[in-house]
Amino acid sequence: MATSTAALKDMAEQLRIDSIESTTAAGSGHPTSCCSMAELMSVLFFDEMKYHVKQPRHPDNDRFVLSKGHAAPILYAAWAEAGLFPRGDILKLRQFGNDLEGHPTPRLSFVDVATGSLGQGLSAGAGMAYVGKHIDKGDYRVYVLMGDGESAEGSVWEAASFASHYKLDNLVAIIDVNRLGQSEPTMFQHRLEVYKARFDAFGWNAIIVDGHDIDAIRQALALGRKTHNKPTALIAKTFKGAGIPGIEDAENWHGKALGDKTASAIEAIKARISAPITINPTPPAAKLSPAMGPKIVPPALGHKLGEKVATRAAYGVALAKIGEQNQNVVALDGDTKNSTFADKFKAVFPDRFCECFIAEQNLVGVAVGMGTRGKLPFVSTFAAFYTRAFDQIRMAAISQAKVTLVGSHAGVSIGEDGPSQMALEDLAMFRTIPGGLVFYPSDATSTAAAVALSANHCGISFIRTSRPATPTLYPDGESFEPGQAKVVKQSPNDKVTIVGAGITLAEAMIAADELAKDGIHVRVIDPFTIKPLDRATILSAAKATGGKIITVEDHYPEGGLGDAVAGELATETGIVIHKLAVRELPRSGKPEELVDHYGIGSRSIAAKVREII
Repeated sequence: MATSTAALKDMAEQLRIDSIESTTAAGSGHPTSCCSMAELMSVLFFDEMKYHVKQPRHPDNDRFVLSKGHAAPILYAAWAEAGLFPRGDILKLRQFGNDLEGHPTPRLSFVDVATGSLGQGLSAGAGMAYVGKHIDKGDYRVYVLMGDGESAEGSVWEAASFASHYKLDNLVAIIDVNRLGQSEPTMFQHRLEVYKARFDAFGWNAIIVDGHDIDAIRQALALGRKTHNKPTALIAKTFKGAGIPGIEDAENWHGKALGDKTASAIEAIKARISAPITINPTPPAAKLSPAMGPKIVPPALGHKLGEKVATRAAYGVALAKIGEQNQNVVALDGDTKNSTFADKFKAVFPDRFCECFIAEQNLVGVAVGMGTRGKLPFVSTFAAFYTRAFDQIRMAAISQAKVTLVGSHAGVSIGEDGPSQMALEDLAMFRTIPGGLVFYPSDATSTAAAVALSANHCGISFIRTSRPATPTLYPDGESFEPGQAKVVKQSPNDKVTIVGAGITLAEAMIAADELAKDGIHVRVIDPFTIKPLDRATILSAAKATGGKIITVEDHYPEGGLGDAVAGELATETGIVIHKLAVRELPRSGKPEELVDHYGIGSRSIAAKVREII
């Protein structure tokens, strides 16, 4: 039986009261941003969406993403009014140790992705909807509630293009056009036709609606359910602070609790409530069941020792092989699949491969959304291009996302393409991600291990792959673990420890062989992971070689391998670390020319060894 319009109006008013009371108790928050969307939230949570209240992550539930995360108090209020937790808990908003934080995070069972950095919710929602339509074939729908101000973000339109291309008719974006931004009116204020024209141009079913009219909202959502092969966008005209006398549609109230105006505001709102409110949300019909799949083991690639294989190529083969082990593995790429070798996966599992085209912010956001639906996403592109998606990566960590990001074409060793394509900052960037793993495999076998280990990791993983072919150092079946380095060359007479990774490990091995001809022996370490770094192995080697360490990396000196080693050994005495890295803006050239010219090749390594001994 449908919920009455009167009951939904009353629920909207109650959600306003809850939002005002919780932010007043906290002394901060965004009550006016909540009030503009009260009717929208009432219709969504108590009429439109189907979900199990006590099981917010049930696989059949409709999904809701609050992209305008600063309006968290009304999200918390909706779940409290639905019966998930006591209403009184909302008065603990923003208190230290309480999960009802200033912006939503998945510490809460009813939050799939963290929001608050604006412009990202639609990508995550599109990832959820893609899985529902194209992989799981589920009945659930995905609703993303956005602010009008955040629609200025380019990532919104990357997501809009993606959703239209893949005909995600199970996705609904609701834009709360309340006219006012944080510091001044938004770019288009209440020119709703501008928003509609833009979504229409991107291939959406765009509907202008009065965002404070319960029946109009219901009719628009019903039309969305009847629309096939197009996502739906509700362009909702609302007023910031709606329902609060003297504050509705007034500037300079963004992000402010009502303070001494609270009592009068609540009195005015309560006067509009006609009856006590009890509305029970409708649960979905059971269909899907979560399938975790088996733990993934490193696949055998069958390369002979010494055989030269590019780690980017080994990645593609390994990814296809783990796809055989676990049906939840999915692959995404940004139109670089024939260079990242993600096309190896597509060839075997086209139904689990998603081409996201040249839109890296959306690429990462879609992967995060897919991960919330039980998938194991592997994202591939050139490592340099993750820099433009760093905010999405940062928010993915806050979302506690389980995603593997694989970056190929690292460093000057890519050669002629030049500096715009050379990832020389990526290790520094990914080392900052909380709970993340940073793999830097040096051969095909360790690459396969990195792929398996990252799939099993509960968090963000980054795998850095190289373009040039490097010798296979390890046999199939070699054991690898994050934070466990390999000593690949040693003798009792070693004078220096060299730590290299990827292409520079291969160069270190060449240098070691040349030095040995002159009776100079060095110890060579493959760290395998830059985060965590195997402090014990490197420290032991350093003590055995007179405290002399050389780090060599195809990366700028700031924040990479050298800094990781220096940071781990900072409290040790008697150890001197010499960093070889790319110390100037590089240029085009042949890989071997660039590696040598920028001081990270075997000739420079050997020269540095001779200098320090």
